[in-house]
Amino acid sequence: MTLGRSGGLTLAAVTLALTACTSAVTAAPGPAGLADVTVAAVPSADSAGLFIALYDGLFARQGLRVRFVPAVSSETVINEQALNLPARAPVEISCGNYVSYIQAQQAWDEGRRPGAGRPPAVAADLDLFAEGSVMAPSVQGLYVLPGSPVRSLAALQGGTIGVNAPGNILYLLAASALTEHGVPVSRVRFRYIPLPAMAAALRAGRVSAAVLPEPFGTAAGESLGVVLVADLDQGAMTSFPVQGCAATRQWAAAHPGTLAAFRRAFEAGQRIADTSRPAVEAAMERLPAPLGVSKVTAAMMALPVYPVGPVDQVRIQRVADVMRQFLGFPPFTVGPMLAGT
Repeated sequence: MTLGRSGGLTLAAVTLALTACTSAVTAAPGPAGLADVTVAAVPSADSAGLFIALYDGLFARQGLRVRFVPAVSSETVINEQALNLPARAPVEISCGNYVSYIQAQQAWDEGRRPGAGRPPAVAADLDLFAEGSVMAPSVQGLYVLPGSPVRSLAALQGGTIGVNAPGNILYLLAASALTEHGVPVSRVRFRYIPLPAMAAALRAGRVSAAVLPEPFGTAAGESLGVVLVADLDQGAMTSFPVQGCAATRQWAAAHPGTLAAFRRAFEAGQRIADTSRPAVEAAMERLPAPLGVSKVTAAMMALPVYPVGPVDQVRIQRVADVMRQFLGFPPFTVGPMLAGT
């Protein structure tokens, strides 16, 4: 494969990857009876700290055997965490975008539960225990094909933008940029396409533009020569917190030793990611086929900031406040979600 040379993965390949990705390291259970943990994350540069901890054996040193499950979007795994059905190989921990976590917590607080309704509500009682990434220039962008008449956000009125899920972080980034440039969100259509398939959708003309995080933006540039219309690290979204890691409160309360060990290893991975670009590149290249990136993509992709230390409540509250501004989300305080940090 590689992501960069394929110009977009097929849905079949993504489905195969969702069932086949595991850590290459093994470890004996630690002193607290630690053993297997399944963690889901979108295979983007925002998750590099996680991947370093996985492939450099940092989890193994904490007595954990971590199985990585690639996620199409955070929404696709939050309910799996909340339902916690052993027959469905449940996800214990996910690393995903804060927008989806806040939406799921607000739904839970209102009394909605996963698996109820059609479509089922995305709802979970969450412990947001670690920060994963903060946006930096060129890490999240809006792209078009070379030769496209679209060369500005204003030109997208009446067009279609591809994002990986409704109402999530990529949608919010696009909505903010459009609004700040005088384009009503109602004048743009959104189509929901998994990130590995987005470049192919752009090439096929299914969307006018696509919101792509790294490494998907650089990979699409390598394969299709896509053009950046807007760097989404701008305006209200400058240095915006993008991703964190969460477990359900029920799971966290039942497995405090496992969660503490995971946090220690993840924090070590974050420190490496924030100080060693070569380590990030190597981890992104080592993702299992067909998700790993080429050496060219790894060397060229922009990287976010990888925070370390306790979750910054002020920073995460910013997400809820921007959601209210651009999504009409009700007032929401993130503090109770961070009680376990």
